[in-house]
Amino acid sequence: MSYPLVEELAGEGVRVTTTCRVLGFSPQAFYKWRARPCSDRDWDDAHLVNEMLDIHEDDPEFGYRFIADELERKGHRVSENRVQRLCQEHRIWSTTTKKPGRRSKTPGPPVHDDLVDRDFTADRPNQRWVGDITEHRTGEGRLYLCVFKDLWSNRIVGYSMANNMTAALAVAAIRNAGLRRDSRGVTVHTDRGSQFRSRAFVSTLNELDMVGSMGRVGAAGDNAAAESFFALLQKNVLNRQPWATRDELRLAIIIWIERTYHRRRRQRRLGKLTPIEFETINQPAQQAA
Repeated sequence: MSYPLVEELAGEGVRVTTTCRVLGFSPQAFYKWRARPCSDRDWDDAHLVNEMLDIHEDDPEFGYRFIADELERKGHRVSENRVQRLCQEHRIWSTTTKKPGRRSKTPGPPVHDDLVDRDFTADRPNQRWVGDITEHRTGEGRLYLCVFKDLWSNRIVGYSMANNMTAALAVAAIRNAGLRRDSRGVTVHTDRGSQFRSRAFVSTLNELDMVGSMGRVGAAGDNAAAESFFALLQKNVLNRQPWATRDELRLAIIIWIERTYHRRRRQRRLGKLTPIEFETINQPAQQAA
């Protein structure tokens, strides 16, 4: 940072050797800097920061360790310590980490309007879906689950599980739903979690011809239909026993959703039918209409 000062003083007639001697470095170092002000290391750092910002924009949950993993996947040979330093210098913070000088996490801005307005009903299949993410501890660490539910039949049309709560988790769940159902024009309602605000998730909605919708900050009732499913899951699976491994819990969740919730659990709102029975009975009428 002292080299520009030497150059400025030289322009005013002060000898370079004199200024360098006072500041404690050699004239050769100054001339080397003047010939090439940006070092190879600074140039590489600048390119890495550009890549890191793109990764962070795609998934704001990523901390420096996940960013380092993504850089390695893209072909960059870089240490976690270097990535951590660059993240600190350029204030690239994970949205789940408390930022220095801030008392609390500030929710990000919505990327969609609230098109549901707490009206959790639907007149036909694939009209409105609601989605959310939950987590549970195992002996190996947390397991994260993202689900999307059709408000017409209450069927879970798509879900995914992962060891980390990233945008990829939400993207996998909505793609899973899009493969099973006709997704054109579906309103997909979520909270303002960073996974649902990420560029990757929004791009997937556009690709599948879906319409995004988001509730307000701190208003659990704005996504009550998804929360009610998680309450059932918590009571019937997650809290029934301690789970030693993620695979053990993952299998239990899949069995409960596909066998119990879809095919055995009767719901009063559906006329005491299960989601599968409700769709089987009413689907032909919907297709005829």
